Amino acid sequence: MIVYNRLWATLKKKGISQYKLIKTYGISTGQLDRLRKNGNVNTFTLNQLCNILDCNLQDIAEFIKD
Repeated sequence: MIVYNRLWATLKKKGISQYKLIKTYGISTGQLDRLRKNGNVNTFTLNQLCNILDCNLQDIAEFIKD
């Protein structure tokens, strides 16, 4: 299972709010909701987040074996 708990810590560390992701960077509220619920998120969105946050994928996502 892929979880996005690290995303919220990285956002805080970089000083970027969810509001800013929506208004400034065009991340949809639906995508943020899926991230909150550890749902299906496309790779385009993950790539955008890595570029916005200037980080690697492992800074926002983690695979947890069931």
